[in-house]
This record gives sequence, C-alpha cells and structure tokens, in this order.
Amino acid sequence: MGGAANVMGLALMIMDAKLKVDLRVLVPVVENSISANAFRPGDIYRSRKGLTVQIDNTDAEGRLILADALAYADEEETDLLIDMATLTGAARVALGPDLPPFYTDDEDPAHDLTEASLTVDDPLWRMPLYKGYEKDISARIADLTNAPAGGMAGSITAALFLKRFVTNAKSWVHFDIFGWAQAERPHSPLGGEAQAIRALYHLIASGKK
Repeated sequence: MGGAANVMGLALMIMDAKLKVDLRVLVPVVENSISANAFRPGDIYRSRKGLTVQIDNTDAEGRLILADALAYADEEETDLLIDMATLTGAARVALGPDLPPFYTDDEDPAHDLTEASLTVDDPLWRMPLYKGYEKDISARIADLTNAPAGGMAGSITAALFLKRFVTNAKSWVHFDIFGWAQAERPHSPLGGEAQAIRALYHLIASGKK
C-alpha cells in the first residue's frame, strides 16, 4: 500500500495548499485473498483497455488493477498522469530502499523531476523504458503476460507493461517506490515513509506541469 499512501499524501498536500490544478485521484485497491473465483496461473484476463493478459504469476496482481486504473484515467485528456506503486522487489534490489526509480518517455518531466528532487532533497533516479525488453512482456496466448519468466529487469518490464495502458496522456510518469523506512533516522521514524511526493509537489507547485 506504499504507493497508495504516497498518492493520497501528495493529494492532501496539493489540496491543503489550494494549488490551482485540476486534480483527480484514483486509488485501485482489492483484497488479496483466495476464493472460489480467484484467478489461477494460465488464466486470461481481459483488461479495461481491451488488452488481454496471461496470468503467469498470481502474486503480480497489483499491476492488473493499476493497469485498469491507468486506462480509466487515460480516458480523459490529461496533461500529467502519475502512478505510484510498491510494485516490484526488483526496484529495491536495483537501487536500495531509499532511492525510488521513476520511468517516463517524456524528457521535460524527467528533467524537471530530477531538478526538483535535488532542490528539495527527495532522492529519485530515472530508469529506462528499454524497448529491447518489450519482447519479455509478450505472451503466447494473450497480448501480454503479467509476469515475465526469468526474473531479469523486473522493475523495467513492469513499467513497460503499465506503459501499454497509457496512450492519451501528454506525459506519464511511473514510480516504483518502496515507501518504507527500515530503521529510525534523525528525520523519520521506522515504518511507512513518504517518497517522491515532495519532489512531485515542488514540480506541480512550480507550474511546470
């Protein structure tokens, strides 16, 4: 729930400051439990966007609801579409718990986010939407797989998966955040942690997006 908590935190910051932006917040949540109608490996899921997804790992359900939320948000004309999720362990393995990766194909928000992160000391690191890994999210009997085999570049392939569900927004940025402090520090307690939202707030408040 780290991504959802950070999104709601950012929304509260924007509303408390009464920034003049047209803000829409979507928080896709489901109960992760076994039932008679739970999906199984090999099932084919039809997404809101119409893309079919082959279920190869039932633990990768978070990207399914996030993909549907992105498709729903993308049905409106949007200047900046942001999603945040504690999506993959691969992001933590690659960059550690304190440096969240973000993904975008748009150079302007990428540059502005990097500048904002340095200005407010909210560490971020841009990761590539490497097209060479597109083949890894293809599926044998569906448009996409929800979990590529092999476990390589897991954060990148998850971002490439989500990218398929955004086609109309002028800019899209995906954050794969850990959202958790593993030990007490001078500026924060142990537990849930705000990540990337100070940089995002600075960017939005500056009026660049």
